[in-house]
Amino acid sequence: MKKVEQIVLAGGCFWCTEAVFQQIEGVEEVISGYTGGHIKNPAYREVCSGRTGHAEGILISYISEVVDIKTLLEVFFATHDPTTLNRQGNDVGTQYRSEIFYTSEAQKIASESFINELEEHKVFKDPIVTKVSPLDIFYKAEADHQNYYNENKNQPYCSFIITPKVDKIKKYYADKLKKQLL
Repeated sequence: MKKVEQIVLAGGCFWCTEAVFQQIEGVEEVISGYTGGHIKNPAYREVCSGRTGHAEGILISYISEVVDIKTLLEVFFATHDPTTLNRQGNDVGTQYRSEIFYTSEAQKIASESFINELEEHKVFKDPIVTKVSPLDIFYKAEADHQNYYNENKNQPYCSFIITPKVDKIKKYYADKLKKQLL
């Protein structure tokens, strides 16, 4: 029987992170949503205001025997800037922060260790600001935010912002992609 684990990654716009992690072998499901805030059942417009304290994130359900946490972290750190506080490109605000919301002690240890390793090897010019926090409540985003890239590839935001991230994954992580994508 396969063991499915979950983790929430927040690395800017959830449309971007969702599109990237949907490509990875062993990832069973990716759901866009909100976490880390202080109001119940937030809506996209409220989260975008920055007043709810939520981050846009993705809930990843993955088979740990197929894809390990280290691979997920490698992809996460390769596809966003973990050194900018509350910002990813033109997206600015606490809702676009870099944060890992773990669901197990093993994920916490792996995340903290991975960040320390990146810092030790000076992979990034600036210090990493990614927080590592326990997952409390994850709220699924509205239906029009789910599978956004796959349903809107021709929109300018998708073409200019998301497609390069997906292409990067295909280039550097080809061995980690779902077989039907090869």
